[in-house]
Amino acid sequence: MIFNLRLKEEVAVFTKDLFYALFEEEEKQKVELEYLKAVFLKFSKELKVLNGEIIWKNFADKLHLIKKKIELDAKAAKANDPACKSLEEVYLAYPGFHAIAIYRLSHEFYSLNLYILSRMMSEYIHGITGIDIHAGATIGDSFFIDHGTGVVIGETAIIKSQVKIYQGVTLGGIQVKKSLASTKRHPTIEDNVTIYANATILGGDIVIGKNSIIGANVWITESVPANSLVTYQSEIKIKTRK
Repeated sequence: MIFNLRLKEEVAVFTKDLFYALFEEEEKQKVELEYLKAVFLKFSKELKVLNGEIIWKNFADKLHLIKKKIELDAKAAKANDPACKSLEEVYLAYPGFHAIAIYRLSHEFYSLNLYILSRMMSEYIHGITGIDIHAGATIGDSFFIDHGTGVVIGETAIIKSQVKIYQGVTLGGIQVKKSLASTKRHPTIEDNVTIYANATILGGDIVIGKNSIIGANVWITESVPANSLVTYQSEIKIKTRK
């Protein structure tokens, strides 16, 4: 079979332009969205998508809601990172925010059954930020990823509102079997949970209860009740060199 691999580069440009268009003034945004619609319809033909015009309209009708969610994510970054000086800094310099924003856009295409396009958008931003959020994941409002490199969030993960995640966190599946494709394979994270660096949480039946704190480097394969603190204890010995 022959595939148009150049489509990867075209989707990367489309993804960037779509993100930028969200924050343009109204008249300029209208012009840019008309251009992006034409690009999308070209992709639709390449990917053999039916009803491209209808799908684009459904997507475009949601853009104002997507923008509101992205604005909440930016505010969450400013509120939770003591190093942050302004919202402008978040928009221009935070890889976690950028990854979440592209996730919000790609998730809407995923919801419209455009699985390849949404995945290509996810992989574009994964390559830029080192943050891998599957477009199929379900993520609530005011989501914050700090630093972010190495974060992995699987397709069936559910993350509710006011959740904070640090670098190296994995929300993954406990088994990798093709037969499990249609099942929930990734954990559920309830409201107001903080997950610190390099924690690994695996399994579709796993629920991390609201208001819990998951410490760095823990490995979790069972549910955690609400209001819990989970830590990994290690022994560190410091000896004086002779």
